[in-house]
Amino acid sequence: MRFAIDAMGGDHAPDEIVKGCLDALDILPADDRMIIVGDRPAVEDIMRERGVGADPRVVVQHSTQTIGMHETPVEAVRSKPDSSLVRIHALGSSKKTDDPVDFVLSAGNTGAHVSAATMTMRRLPGVHRPGIAVTIPLFHGPVVVCDVGANPEPRPIHLAQYAIMAETYAERVLGLKKPRIALLNIGAEEQKGTGLIKETRDLLKTIPSVNYVGYVEGRDLFDGVADVVVTDGFVGNTMLKLTEGLAKSLMKAIAHEVMVQDAELAIRLHEVMRGLFKKNDYHEYGGAPLLGVNGVSIICHGSSEARTIRNAIRNAREYVSAGVNEAIVRRLAELEGHPVMRKEEAA
Repeated sequence: MRFAIDAMGGDHAPDEIVKGCLDALDILPADDRMIIVGDRPAVEDIMRERGVGADPRVVVQHSTQTIGMHETPVEAVRSKPDSSLVRIHALGSSKKTDDPVDFVLSAGNTGAHVSAATMTMRRLPGVHRPGIAVTIPLFHGPVVVCDVGANPEPRPIHLAQYAIMAETYAERVLGLKKPRIALLNIGAEEQKGTGLIKETRDLLKTIPSVNYVGYVEGRDLFDGVADVVVTDGFVGNTMLKLTEGLAKSLMKAIAHEVMVQDAELAIRLHEVMRGLFKKNDYHEYGGAPLLGVNGVSIICHGSSEARTIRNAIRNAREYVSAGVNEAIVRRLAELEGHPVMRKEEAA
């Protein structure tokens, strides 16, 4: 495979990003090609510090601009065409190159990432809006949540398409058979919810290929009642960050209490606690795919470390091998003529 990494995106760029790329070399076949895009002198300095000489799998491409984490997304993408974030998406676009890379990856500005992917790669046939799908590890198994930040003000048709795309992702990558689809809502009763939620519910019920199981409340999401949970980008992003913070806080609180009560017990439980933390640590799961773009664009957490990037590269390769985009196109084509595929009117 060939893939491109934004070396300049993220809170710890370029050091942790480049280190993660180099750490991933041990899982890459000899014929893979990794294109690291960013400030060439900075990238090559890090490579020398790590003792990495010439490797035919690594290519460094220089870019002169960087998009900061707090810049306005669309404006930044348009005004900085030589930024590392825009450059990797150009490499991943069939419209920009005759030989696009298999996937691109960045831990940079999420809004700019979504804008660059949508403006450069465009959308898959039939897709109205891309959505970010994140996998959350739970006791009963993983759950895919879509959207977690790409589209904060969606329409019912967008959410219905997220259900189809996330279901396909769950089947192909997580190996789930006939994933159960639920809508995140403030209650499980049919009469509850906003107009958006109720219209989406009615739309999902008309799609025979979707295993829609109803509403799910935030507290029940962790009980394994659904495999795919659909929500808007505002609520999804808020829920995701709350979950991350709560999990980290609980782990610290439990470790502290055990240490205070019984130091010897704390030592015996050390490996158990480390295993639990690892299972709930987003660094272990790498990045989240932006479903619906005509290419493979992986969004990593802004605080990504070297291990985050290494794991994201591994998972992105699995995504490409699973043929998720091709499967999404086929699923949507089967629904030609269905309301979920109708053309949108101007807002």
